[in-house]
This record gives sequence, C-alpha cells and structure tokens, in this order.
Amino acid sequence: MENEEKEIKVAEEKEHISNKEEKIKEIDLLTERIKELEDKLLRNHAEFVNYRRRKEEEMTQFLKYANTELVKSFLPILDNFERAIKMDDNDLTDEVSKFLNGFKMTYDELKRTLNNFDVLEIDALDKPFDPNFHDAVATEENKDKQHGVVLDVLQKGYMLNDRVIRPAMVKVNENNKEIERNDKNE
Repeated sequence: MENEEKEIKVAEEKEHISNKEEKIKEIDLLTERIKELEDKLLRNHAEFVNYRRRKEEEMTQFLKYANTELVKSFLPILDNFERAIKMDDNDLTDEVSKFLNGFKMTYDELKRTLNNFDVLEIDALDKPFDPNFHDAVATEENKDKQHGVVLDVLQKGYMLNDRVIRPAMVKVNENNKEIERNDKNE
C-alpha cells in the first residue's frame, strides 16, 4: 500500500510537472504572441503617423496652389489693363486720360490683390534668359548687351508662391560674335 501511495504521489508529481511544463510552454507561446502583436501595433502606428503626415503635406500643397486656375484666368485681364494704360499720353485734360486714370486705379487694385495671394511678376528685363521662367519667342542682336540677356518682355510672366504659372514671353539677345567666340573656344 505504501508502494501504491508512492506510485500515486510520483504519478501526481509527474502530472504536476507535466502541467507546469505545458503551462510554461503556453506562457512562452503567449509571450511571443504578445511581442508579435506589440511589434505589429508599433508598425501600424508608424504607418498611420506617416500616412497622416503625407496627407497633411498633400493638403498643404493642394491649398497652396488651389487658386492657380483662378489666378491664371485673371492674367489676361491684367494684360489688357496694361495695354490700355500704355495708351495714356499723360495729358490729363482730355476725357480719355480721365477714363484711363480709372483704369489705372482698377489695375493697381487688381495687382495689389494678386500680390496679397502671393502672385508675383517674374522679373525678366535685362536678366539672363532662363527657360524655367522665360519663353523665348524672338531673338535680336544687340552688341551693347551680353548674349542671352532678355531685351524685351512681350508678355509678363507670373509665379504663384514658388511655382511658375505663366512664363514671361521674351525677346532674347543673340550676339553672333559671342556665339562664334564660344564655338572657337570649344
């Protein structure tokens, strides 16, 4: 009977040890699963933070340039005002000059409004030709100026914030002697 009791105790201890080992294995598996889920959670959080940042950047860019088409539609109006104002002979006694004075005030207000929305005129006259800002539509030779310099602005160009919305149409100096010198040096 003692032997039987000992065997029962040994069997119970083995079962207890076996249960402990199974529980340890189960705890190890659950601990690993927790680590996997924590890692997945961290990755998902990082992806969400990156997604939110990208969306904020996209929205900022969208809002920054949302007025582009509206501004572009105002540019021909601005051009027409400039052409009308050029007709003024500064003789303030005639009716046309008085009428053009009203045009000038409207033009100035339109320019001021566009400037408030970060629409800036591209400075081109007497500057080196830059295809990023200028559209060369004509060339002319002027020996008094450097080769590649803008001689005349035929239509003003404009930028919205830091983006060209219309390049300036320009006439560029083409100094043939300087071109020949450059060709010989090469």
